[in-house]
Amino acid sequence: MSGLGSPRLHLRRTDSTNERARELAALGAPHGTLVTASRQTAGRGRQGRSWVAPDGRGLLCSLLLRDPPRLLPLAAGVAVASVVGVPALVKWPNDVLVDGRKVAGILVEGRPQERWAVVGIGLNVALQPEDFPPELRETAGTLGQGPEAIEPTLERLLEALEHWITASPEDVLEAFRTRDALLGRAIRWAGGEGRAAGVDPEGRLMVQTRQGRMTLEAGEVHLVPSTGT
Repeated sequence: MSGLGSPRLHLRRTDSTNERARELAALGAPHGTLVTASRQTAGRGRQGRSWVAPDGRGLLCSLLLRDPPRLLPLAAGVAVASVVGVPALVKWPNDVLVDGRKVAGILVEGRPQERWAVVGIGLNVALQPEDFPPELRETAGTLGQGPEAIEPTLERLLEALEHWITASPEDVLEAFRTRDALLGRAIRWAGGEGRAAGVDPEGRLMVQTRQGRMTLEAGEVHLVPSTGT
């Protein structure tokens, strides 16, 4: 059993598990505190997007970590992908894909000066294709399991997180690189476009552009669809 996940606050409904975990962090909650919910009304994804799921069909959780590791975003991505299984890849910085479809999203927030971070994870464990809004049905994925799989999946996830947040940076980087969904792919972002060239020792995305190699520290990148021949 993982040492993470205790104490645990489970809510039938909340606006955001990350928001609740941040509040608990400010109040002095201990390392490993877990917030879970059956439903979120204003769950946050990257770039201000929302993350929602029908009641009891998604794994919605936020974990408070004290003295988080330097490569926490990559470690969290690897942990989630390891629970999803062999086909899972990590799209830098924190989406987990299966066959190109997003099955999980991760949002790391915190206060480095206070030496804590919250890792929010939304994993589509038991959603069905018809549960997704029409605009997401071509890009969202699911594990396709039943609601009874959510708690066992959470237990495996906590064990995986404990392993990877305590792993060496070298092991985290190696594991991420074996699951890198962007490596060698054409990508674009708000500031330009290029070809993904892996991650550097600081966890930054390296990109080969026409002007040379550069690194991205944060932000959102998009795969450029192949035009074919």
